[in-house]
Amino acid sequence: MKAVIMAGGFGTRIHPLTIDLPKPMIPLYNRPIMLHIIELLKKHGIDELILLLYHQPMIIKNFFGDGSEFGVRITYVTPLEDFGTAGAVKMAAKHLDERFMIISGDLLTDFDLSKAMTFHEEKQAKGTLTLTSVKDPLQFGVVITNKEGKITKFLEKPGWGEVFSDTINTGIYVLEPEVLDMIPEGENRDWSKDIFPQMLANDDALFGCSLDGYWADIGNTDAYLEACQDIAAGRVAINLNEKPTRTNDGQLFLGDGAQLTKDEKSLVEGMVVLGDNSQVLGKSRLINCVVGRNCIIEDGVELKDATLWDNVYIKKNTTVTGAVLCNNVRVGQKVVIEEGAVIAEETTIGDEALIKKDVKIWPRKVIEGGAIVSTNLIWGEKWRKSIFEGAIVRGLTNVELTPEFAAKLGAAYGSILPKDSSVLTGRDSVRSSRMLKRSFAGGLLSAGINVRDSKMVSLPVLRYKLTTFGEVGGIQFRQSPEEPAATDILFFDAEGIEISSATAKNIERIFFKENFRRVHYTDPGGISEIPRIYDYYREGFLRSLDAPAIAKAAPKVVVDLNHSSAGELLPGILNELGCEVIELNSQVSETRTGTSPEQDAKAMDQLSRIVVTLGAKAGFWMGPSGERMRLVDETGELLSDIETMAVLTALVCQAEHRDSLVVPISAPSIIELLAAEAGMLVKRTKNDPRSIAESAKDRRVQFAASMDGRFAFPCFQHNFDALFTVAKTLELLVRTGLSIGQVRKNLPKRYYEHVEVPCSLEFKGGVMRKMSEDSVDLEASFIDGVRIQLKNDWALMLPDQYRPVAHIIAESADEKRAKELAETYRKKVEKWKQELQ
Repeated sequence: MKAVIMAGGFGTRIHPLTIDLPKPMIPLYNRPIMLHIIELLKKHGIDELILLLYHQPMIIKNFFGDGSEFGVRITYVTPLEDFGTAGAVKMAAKHLDERFMIISGDLLTDFDLSKAMTFHEEKQAKGTLTLTSVKDPLQFGVVITNKEGKITKFLEKPGWGEVFSDTINTGIYVLEPEVLDMIPEGENRDWSKDIFPQMLANDDALFGCSLDGYWADIGNTDAYLEACQDIAAGRVAINLNEKPTRTNDGQLFLGDGAQLTKDEKSLVEGMVVLGDNSQVLGKSRLINCVVGRNCIIEDGVELKDATLWDNVYIKKNTTVTGAVLCNNVRVGQKVVIEEGAVIAEETTIGDEALIKKDVKIWPRKVIEGGAIVSTNLIWGEKWRKSIFEGAIVRGLTNVELTPEFAAKLGAAYGSILPKDSSVLTGRDSVRSSRMLKRSFAGGLLSAGINVRDSKMVSLPVLRYKLTTFGEVGGIQFRQSPEEPAATDILFFDAEGIEISSATAKNIERIFFKENFRRVHYTDPGGISEIPRIYDYYREGFLRSLDAPAIAKAAPKVVVDLNHSSAGELLPGILNELGCEVIELNSQVSETRTGTSPEQDAKAMDQLSRIVVTLGAKAGFWMGPSGERMRLVDETGELLSDIETMAVLTALVCQAEHRDSLVVPISAPSIIELLAAEAGMLVKRTKNDPRSIAESAKDRRVQFAASMDGRFAFPCFQHNFDALFTVAKTLELLVRTGLSIGQVRKNLPKRYYEHVEVPCSLEFKGGVMRKMSEDSVDLEASFIDGVRIQLKNDWALMLPDQYRPVAHIIAESADEKRAKELAETYRKKVEKWKQELQ
């Protein structure tokens, strides 16, 4: 049997380790990563190999030659273009006239490959994917199989709500040669995105074989360091060039000519590898570390969980902890290199320098003595692993989100957009939002992007403008509603919808690498204002309402504007519609410090009392950004978000009797009951706002709602808009002749329970798998999480996308039954967590 080793990747995610080396040649315990893969293949009887090369191919060819030195036969194939993972294998088709295996050259695994081959034979499969369970499946492709092992579904890099299994695609495949006939010659094709889904659609014999053992995708520097530590801890066994020698506290492996002072062996702890001709002088302390060839370690040096490549020189009393030092690095005396740092080739570090945690230093740099290096020398500071939560970047103002950070983020965002395109920017009334927006705009300009600045504006107005023309995206800065000391930066696409996770990842990649597009000094973007942005909004707003009906009724309303920028627009529109408006908290504040729950409760109580005292038709509380709304009926009763959703649904159904409604999977089933009476349809989506807005773009949608008091009426715009919701609610009340209190009392009685169960990241995938397995014989839906229908009742288990919790939601016509359902599934989740430990 033959094997194809994928060895052509650029390795950009693992920079700077791959600046001067192709990724498969990165040394792992003094041997290239790919050599460990070749030895694994040989162990399982596969000795005829085809290596697919692309990036720096000669380095690989010069090392492996024809393979005879390693007991294998190697054929090299080097495509002239990047044809994708499947397209590249197609280039080797003439060498693949029998069953073959595909494996990546940058994996570390001890899988029983023979088991996968036997499985493939027994199932008479056309293709077999090797699978394994991992704690965090989000960054991999999740694979769903039936009881026979046949693949039924692929999920490429899913969210937690889609993770119905923690079983992922390992990138190791066994294939029959006819599979290559599905790949067009000379075209870019990917196995996971193109070929395997096509095989699934064709109902081909595509199976998944789950294997136990160690498996690591060495995709970045953190994964590389973790793999080194796993080897030291004995989690995976590999072959070494060095010979073992026992010490008092650990195991020492010495290469040819390696020297260790006689009394030094007592200072070796754990697993320590010393490469050929390397020397440890004096009383250094070596703990779970690997030292390459021709290295010199002077007296007093401490290496802990460190990886040194070849020709590294470390002077006296230096400490290196959990870091990588590449070839030909020179380190002075009393230097401290902290965990996660990577020092690339031919870098010189002066005496008493401090290299802070996670700092990356690109090749051939000089660090002066005494310097404190807290940022990447070229590529900037690594802020965190993921800066986005959905379409939002959130951080403490002027601590995490600084002007420097905002400028870099603006440059990263601008770098993914077409040069000379325009971005719409806006902010709330808070001064810190203005500060950060201006810095962000500078980053956009540096990337050749034009900024169309709407200054202080309500978020629905900005999103409405994006639905018209002229901009490729929009940004809004606001004080975070969850933490007054924090700022939210919200990103929107050209239709005013939250950007996709793929777009967010593109921005993150450029941000972390600082691979910004820097335009010529004559070509930066320009800044312009939009003087009539409120006029555009007002005109569309009024066109979308039955203004004469509202004017005839002249309803009296109380609106708490919450010191937001909505105060500059909403009262005027309502007055123009003929409403009698009583405004509360209409003064816009630039120095808001947020409100406490007690202050919010007091404001709601005041709104309720004023509605009753003045005999108003309704009361409305506006969220600071203009998207969220709370509703008070004519009796002063404050409705919950779910009650408001139900009341607005009832009003729409009474008034329209056509088309459809959009709500998330966790919305109460009362929505379907109301829609059925009116002959309308209900479409359920994922809980995230992007999915709701995308569904609301359908012209046949009358109303869309989220679970947190945000509503959209697509007759005006498909994005959430509390300003329009206020006016539309009044129109619906007038058209139906009903009051909010009447609608509320006539709603079908349903009880809704929501509990949160602590669930850390490492358990989420397993819990989702357990829930999926538990629901095999039940009526279940998998739109987002797992929702079980139990006659007229239902329960939903939904892992939180960002927080370490799982949401359990249950609904029933009986309050006791709803509580019992929620408690039943809460106990199940707790039990599954115990089983996964």
